[in-house]
Amino acid sequence: MTVTTLTTEFGGRTLTIETGKLARLAGGSVTVQYGDTVLLGTANRADPRPGLDFFPLTIDFEERMYAAGKIPGGFFKREGRPTEKEVLTSRMIDRPLRPLFPKGYACETQVIGLLLSADLENDSDTLSIIGASTALLISDIPFEHAVAAVRVGYWDGACVINPATGDLKTKSKLNLLVAGTEEAI
Repeated sequence: MTVTTLTTEFGGRTLTIETGKLARLAGGSVTVQYGDTVLLGTANRADPRPGLDFFPLTIDFEERMYAAGKIPGGFFKREGRPTEKEVLTSRMIDRPLRPLFPKGYACETQVIGLLLSADLENDSDTLSIIGASTALLISDIPFEHAVAAVRVGYWDGACVINPATGDLKTKSKLNLLVAGTEEAI
């Protein structure tokens, strides 16, 4: 499998999407990098099961402590249950993607966003939506709409695209995550 890289300037920083390096056995896998924040997005599906009358879509976002350079110690040596941010980010990935699958599609599908590196300046939730969408697009799963996400902040009378986390907390009057396709939000 060849390594394919797509790079663009986005919000004053470089957004890089790369496929063919990690998780090559997955149906679709990409790494998304924005600043020094790196996320691995994967998508897989199972064979169809007869008699299934709903769409079993599982979306997980996993943010490990080592991504920020922290190693848990003391009584809790391992990662525990998902944090509130992980649960909310999984829901933010699910909401724009779920309606874009074809009607009647009922194969068990799993999408995972794994945060590999966090620079604590660029939030990973927008990258996870972009990574999940791209992984679905390059897989054999019937998903034909690219979904993009952006965080919008507002200060000094202007909207700021993908502001740094510190600026978002101290300066911004608005913290809005927008996800959508080319046709609709």
